Amino acid sequence: MKRFLSWALLTVAALSLVACNQAGSEKFTNTDVTGLEYAKDFALTDHNGKPRTLADFKGKAVVVFFGYTQCPDVCPTTMVEMADVMKQLGPLADKVQVLFVTVDPARDTQALLGQYVPAFDSRFLGLYGDEAATEKVAREFKVFFQKVPGKTPGSYTMDHTAGSYVFDPKGHIRLFVRHGQGTEPIVHDLKLLLS
Repeated sequence: MKRFLSWALLTVAALSLVACNQAGSEKFTNTDVTGLEYAKDFALTDHNGKPRTLADFKGKAVVVFFGYTQCPDVCPTTMVEMADVMKQLGPLADKVQVLFVTVDPARDTQALLGQYVPAFDSRFLGLYGDEAATEKVAREFKVFFQKVPGKTPGSYTMDHTAGSYVFDPKGHIRLFVRHGQGTEPIVHDLKLLLS
């Protein structure tokens, strides 16, 4: 009997290890950037006028996207995609914070961000800073942006990095999400980060 109990306990332990290995073997669909030595923090103001840093969102997965409100394609597409991600996550969406960081602080005022960003999802926050703060956070995240002149001084566009960074609920950088791949890979990876 003693030998049977020992064998049974060993079998249960072995099966538990196999189950753990199978659960832990699921991989991210997006680019795993865990341990990056950059994209660690920011100090900006949200569209409600509140100063924000990454620490404000501990306990949530955070998606950070750099764009601007007059962007003709990449930015609205990304924001619609993230709104759809939130719908697909259901109740888990309350554990996700989407941040839209403007690279066009001259035109993207607090009021404009306050209209634009929550129009996609009321939980989304628009972040802004002055020109120096914008350049500083872009450097920290290694995000490219550059003004492209238009026909008139106010009709310029902004070239900018089109991907998003994702932080885990402990505030560690984990993923880079490429633009235009659809919602499924993002939903998959956020569920992994939140499990």
